[in-house]
Amino acid sequence: MARAVSFLGDSLGLVALLLYVEGVTGAALAVALLLLAGDFTPGLFGAFAGVVGDRIDLRKVMVGCDLAQGVLVVVMAVALPPLPVLLVLVAVRSLVAQVFQASSRSAVPALVADKDLETANSTLGAGTYGLEAIGPLVAAALFLVLDVRGILLIDAATFFVSAVLLMGLPSLPPSNEHSGTSVLRNARDGLGYIWKTKTVRVIGLGFFAVVAFNGVDDVAMVFLAKDELHGGDSAAATLYAGVGIGLVVGYALLTRYASRFAMPVLLIAGLAISSLGNLFTGLAWAIWAALALQTIRGVGIAALDVAINTHLQRVVPPAMLGRVFGNLYGAIGLAAGISYVFGGLLLEHTNARVTFIAAGVGGLLATAATAIALRVQARR
Repeated sequence: MARAVSFLGDSLGLVALLLYVEGVTGAALAVALLLLAGDFTPGLFGAFAGVVGDRIDLRKVMVGCDLAQGVLVVVMAVALPPLPVLLVLVAVRSLVAQVFQASSRSAVPALVADKDLETANSTLGAGTYGLEAIGPLVAAALFLVLDVRGILLIDAATFFVSAVLLMGLPSLPPSNEHSGTSVLRNARDGLGYIWKTKTVRVIGLGFFAVVAFNGVDDVAMVFLAKDELHGGDSAAATLYAGVGIGLVVGYALLTRYASRFAMPVLLIAGLAISSLGNLFTGLAWAIWAALALQTIRGVGIAALDVAINTHLQRVVPPAMLGRVFGNLYGAIGLAAGISYVFGGLLLEHTNARVTFIAAGVGGLLATAATAIALRVQARR
């Protein structure tokens, strides 16, 4: 419930900030900088994001992160600062959110039985990314009666509500192995663990590579809808909703059926489906066909999300779990930033169809390499 409330509010706030920046500056570069501040910056500090949850009671970390995010959003709403200050506030809030995400994923195996991990992660996914997908629609309705400042205040309120809900969790204290060690040492140990643990390393590198190829769909979608498929703004908005619809459907199915699959198999299937979705979207002949393919892609993303979280929660020691999640999802933020830059260059020199096809092919090659590497590790 806490994650669902705060993620819904966060999606409202993102829409409000995007519209505010576009309205004040009128510059596409300013909008891109806002997205990079939110997605790329946390990845630079991923090695430290998980250290907090591995050293401090997870309940206290999550409550503190929600309160801090709420205060930061209140400052944004009240001040509506100029772009440089706003980018700093967004970057800081994103860093706090990164700490929260690592801690919340680490808390799951401490709260549910091992046999229920698939269902728990699927339910969390549906309640977070599912509601996040409808956030832009809710924001559109709220803009009929509120301005940017009002929507940002609603966003802030959701973080305070989330903090209150999280206070109902039991205490989730850390292990004692970190006593007497420095934060820098803990961060270095986290990176070392990932590099030395071959299965975790393979999963991390494979996930990074697939996102680095496929993240460009966020940039290329509008050009595909308008240029190649000859649609308008509404058609472009509809295509962007496809992945969100797929996520909702995927998490709903996985809540019931995920436990029937081995998690490495579900992971490879998710990576492959998400890549195939982009490949075939590049070949789509109509808006409805592209929407269907992006919906299927969303199902694949849900599958890989549940598989990665569940598998790591089972195989990584609890004392190291926060750092593994912090590093992994920090790296994914970096991969998305890389995809925006290089995918954008490809889009500029070719077209949206070529960009989608190249993204899908690259993702499939990365998926095949990951599957082979996991197979080799399993045999050993």
